[in-house]
Parts: sequence; structure tokens; C-alpha cells
Amino acid sequence: MAEPADLEGTLRLAETVLSVLQEHRIEPVVIGAMALAVHGYPRETADLDLAIAAKPRVLHEVARSLAAKGYDVAVRDPDPDDPLGGVLDVRAPGSDLVQVVNFDNPPSGGFPRLVVDSLQSATPLIAGRPLRVVDPYHLVVFKLYAGGAKSALDILELLDRNPGLDRTHLARLCETYRLSGELHAVLELVGHIS
Repeated sequence: MAEPADLEGTLRLAETVLSVLQEHRIEPVVIGAMALAVHGYPRETADLDLAIAAKPRVLHEVARSLAAKGYDVAVRDPDPDDPLGGVLDVRAPGSDLVQVVNFDNPPSGGFPRLVVDSLQSATPLIAGRPLRVVDPYHLVVFKLYAGGAKSALDILELLDRNPGLDRTHLARLCETYRLSGELHAVLELVGHIS
């Protein structure tokens, strides 16, 4: 029977993954449900997501380093048409899954600039600890990039719970990443267009 996961165990595993990524000169940023929770919208999740921008082959190097430390790792390689550059799953007893999602995939381009830009405004996930979390504006962009109904609902909840977010700034940011149409479509769902 698997050991039950707790937040502290998940954070420790994510911090180990962070350390190994940094050894490979890669800086991650926390995205996904954990980032949503930090920005006022907690929802159920069974993982902690880290976004990176690295050549896909580097995921295998990181996986070998983590496996040598005794962690259960699996790499899902991208195909040439995949906008993501692969995903690394890391598991340990007493922890939820830590997923490293690579936004760089040279054959299709990916979206590495989003990760690099989001690191500029990332803040500590927890004061005094090394993980950094994406700001709410870039989080919306990550969700738009992911697409789908779940991401659209996450964006609407995030905006509802953060009424002070500057919609003009958000619109400009989405325009920078050529996601204005996607933002408009999500906001149109419930009349959030001003």
C-alpha cells in the first residue's frame, strides 16, 4: 500500500527536483493547481507542476540524476508536432506526483519564452523556501496555452477571485503571446468582457 501524500512531502520532493534542475542550469516556475491556490483559487490536485524551457533531451539527463537519488522517474518524450518538449514525472513515498512540463520543443517551437518571461515576475511559493510561483497574469497565459474547458474554468475562477487584476495589463500580455483571441473567447463565456 502506498504511503499517503502530504503537502510537506510534496514540497520536499519538488525542492529536490528544483535542485537537480538547477544543477542542469534550468530554472523552473510553479504553475498549475498549486499556482491557482496561491492566487486565491484552491482546487483538488494530485500533483505539483513545474514549467521549464530546455531542450527535450535534457529531461533524460535530469531523470537519470533523480533516479540515481532513488526517485521513481518517467519521461514522456514529445513527438515532432507536440507543442510541449516532454514531461518528466517524479514520484516518491509520502509525496504527490511532481511533474516537470517542458515548454521548449524545437521541431514545433513550443513556448519557451513564456517560461523565461514568467520567471522575471515569479515570487516565492512559500516565504523562505526556494520554489517560485508564477504571477496570476502569466498563469492565465499558461492556462490559455493549455486550452480546453478545464483551463477556461480555471481562468474564470482566478479572475472572479482576483477582481483587482488589471484587465488591460492582462489583455496586453496575452497580445504579446498571440493569445488575444483565446482570452476573448474565455471571457466571452460569462460576459467578463469590458
